[in-house]
Amino acid sequence: MATLSQYAKVIRSKNAGPFELTFDIMFDSREAYETIRRSGIITARLIARIYGISHNEVLVCRSYDPALSFKITIRRPVSSDDIGESDVYGCQQHVPLTAIEIPDT
Repeated sequence: MATLSQYAKVIRSKNAGPFELTFDIMFDSREAYETIRRSGIITARLIARIYGISHNEVLVCRSYDPALSFKITIRRPVSSDDIGESDVYGCQQHVPLTAIEIPDT
């Protein structure tokens, strides 16, 4: 079974303000993007499970056809620069997305 990192050109995370993280999953071919979009694997419930949060804390989880990408935004478990926060800029939070398994199509 392939992983998301084998399909996506870019998988990244960053702050979306002090209380939210945003993730971008971008593809360099329509074929790769459509494979992932049609699989239906990228959902708010999956993101919630991966990050150990309620699916209600996944604020955005959608595909964006013109950019061949997915945008995901979640509430941060700990606000940026608060005690206990280990990634103030949110730039290392995308790593679990890279291992999402993509069903054979």
